[in-house]
Amino acid sequence: MFTGIVEELGEILNQQRKGNNISLVIRGSLVLDDLKVGDSIAVNGVCLTVTDVDTTAFYADVMPETLRKTGLYELKKGDKVNLERALPANGRFGGHFVSGHVDGTGTILTEKKEGNAQVLRISASREIIRYLIEKGSIAVDGVSLTAYNVSKNYFDISLIPHTTKVTTLGFKKPGDKVNLEADMLGKYVEKFFLESADKNLFPSKGDKGLTYTLLKNKGFI
Repeated sequence: MFTGIVEELGEILNQQRKGNNISLVIRGSLVLDDLKVGDSIAVNGVCLTVTDVDTTAFYADVMPETLRKTGLYELKKGDKVNLERALPANGRFGGHFVSGHVDGTGTILTEKKEGNAQVLRISASREIIRYLIEKGSIAVDGVSLTAYNVSKNYFDISLIPHTTKVTTLGFKKPGDKVNLEADMLGKYVEKFFLESADKNLFPSKGDKGLTYTLLKNKGFI
């Protein structure tokens, strides 16, 4: 589990393609503290397993499904990446629930300045947009952010100067791809709602279960 609070910018030292897989060597400093083989680490929001670690870098393999869903296949030597170690049980929770299981990629459509903020408009598929709500959370390249101006195929994010300084989003441009992960809480609510309606999990005196009509009548919608 991650929070979307990036700890540091790492650097790709090597990217080696092996058939449909790739192996990455990533330079880091802060994230290497207590890091060991088998630990999870988010690289641009993608949860990867550490396969080896030394004094200056860690190693990770990327499987075909991850390459299909994310932009990791575009990484090359010298590229910067957002790094976050898994949240310890006694850690401070500063962002939102981020699993590191990316839903897909989006494309930066526009970039503009607004006061002290850098505003990015990002395209996204309907499968991702469906889980976004106005002022809701989304992880963009592993950065916990607030989505607004949510439309049918895009949304906006606003970056404070600190975020542009310490994450890759500070030098992203229109046309660049970013990894997107919608808030997992919305996915669980949807699954629970649909299965409750389909399987009639809560029958009582002729009720049809948890339905849209029932929630509306009770004032939840």
